[in-house]
Amino acid sequence: MAAPSRSVLRVLSRCQSLFFTCRAPSVSCSSLTAHRQQQAVRSYAAAAAKQKEKKDETVQEKAVKERKRVDDKNRHKPYGLTAWAPVDDVYMVRHYPKPVYETSVAIEMLKNFQKLDFSPENQPVYINLRLDMKLEKKKKVDPFVSTINLPHSFKSDINKIVVFTENPDQARIAMENGAAVAGGAELVEKILADEITADFYLAEPDMVQKLLPLKNKLRKKFPKSKRGSVGMNIPKMLALFKSGHEYMVEDIYVNTQVATLDMPKEYILANIHAIVKDVASHKPAEFGSFIERAIVCSRSSEGLHIKIEELLPQEEKKEHVSIKAHCL
Repeated sequence: MAAPSRSVLRVLSRCQSLFFTCRAPSVSCSSLTAHRQQQAVRSYAAAAAKQKEKKDETVQEKAVKERKRVDDKNRHKPYGLTAWAPVDDVYMVRHYPKPVYETSVAIEMLKNFQKLDFSPENQPVYINLRLDMKLEKKKKVDPFVSTINLPHSFKSDINKIVVFTENPDQARIAMENGAAVAGGAELVEKILADEITADFYLAEPDMVQKLLPLKNKLRKKFPKSKRGSVGMNIPKMLALFKSGHEYMVEDIYVNTQVATLDMPKEYILANIHAIVKDVASHKPAEFGSFIERAIVCSRSSEGLHIKIEELLPQEEKKEHVSIKAHCL
């Protein structure tokens, strides 16, 4: 019995030594590690590919989706609202379409609001315009800044203007026509040191390069030919900017003061028409109507939507009406 047991032990010890000295397991471990690495790489690549496919699908969906206009012409009520008009004096405003008034009616309402609120009579009147900046293909109208002379100014102070010129005669003419300061490149250091400040800065064309150190300081007030603040006719520029009213486009909106509430209704109407006409001139008529929506308000009142058609120039008005009829 002892002999067989010894032979079995020898066989087992021999098998154990062979098991630990064999190199095959090391090879299989390395191959297993490589397999795991390859599998991880492939799974990451598959995930990235799926993300790319999803991204492409979302881009295609966005390209296919278009904003559909709902035709409410023959509906018993506007889409998503309760009715065309409320039947009671007290109602939830968001459940009904916002009323659109004629401009003269809206101004009268603002004046009545002021009497009811006991707010100041000389509070400012603002207009807010939403613009359609699109042109052909993917082009858009660049945001702009414009200065116009309103038919009836609401400012009591004259704008302070600095004129850059190195011609002594032109400097004398500028001072005679209402410029606060006129001079050449020597004014740059004084402006940088805040010794001279102004509402507008005008310059002759040959002075623009010498004024580049002021670009970061003046920012939007820096003289530019597009704004009409660079030119040779200094008296004409001064006549515009001394009493001119400046407005700018922010994103797709124009929000600017047009009058004060104590001005006659006719004066406020004339100023609104002047600003709308100037805004509409910045987009070619062949690309459709520029102004999509107009709102007037005073400092203490709510905004009132006004009819765009009566504010537009004659040619653009016809085109806006034809586009509206086509949409309906």
